[in-house]
Amino acid sequence: MSGADLTAIMALEEAAYEFPWSRAIFHDCLNVGYACWVYETAGVVEAYGVMSLGAGEAHILTLVVSEPSRGQGLGKMMLSHLMIVAKQFHVHTVLLEVRPSNHAAISLYQQLGFNEIGLRPNYYPARHGREDALMMAFCFADSLDQFMH
Repeated sequence: MSGADLTAIMALEEAAYEFPWSRAIFHDCLNVGYACWVYETAGVVEAYGVMSLGAGEAHILTLVVSEPSRGQGLGKMMLSHLMIVAKQFHVHTVLLEVRPSNHAAISLYQQLGFNEIGLRPNYYPARHGREDALMMAFCFADSLDQFMH
């Protein structure tokens, strides 16, 4: 991901979320050196992910697949790529939050070995107040092989 991708990313972000990240948040993620990746086909951004890395753990902050590209395995591919990057940085644990209402994302995370480890009450903004977040974690010590190919 680079600054040149931000216009396309913002279009996807605003289509995906009722309460999207701002352009400034993405800019800050790039500036501080987070692992920021896009997947493009013929110059069109179809997916992106942002992950912080440090102190033996990674935190997947966002992962979005464009509406037309959903259901084709792109989310799994992007998440797997982020996991490979995390492993290259000698990360032991990968964390993320997900809305309990996002069944497709939860299913993907579980398929790749993430487990629910807790709940963050009132984490996400929602139309009528706040929504909790499920906290999920992946431990490389439990599942090394699937990301080493």
